[in-house]
Amino acid sequence: MSTIALLVVLLLALVGLLLMGALAYVVYRRPVLTQPVTVALAGAAVLVAMVTVVVSASAP
Repeated sequence: MSTIALLVVLLLALVGLLLMGALAYVVYRRPVLTQPVTVALAGAAVLVAMVTVVVSASAP
């Protein structure tokens, strides 16, 4: 995997973590939306899927 691909994966992971944190905060402030644990786990699953796609696309 090239250096640029690793940087893209790192950036994607950081942005994903930021979005998961923001999503968990919004759900925490407005509990009527849904349970915070469920939203955080769904966000983590999406993050893992995106990283998997990037890593598999960069494989030779």
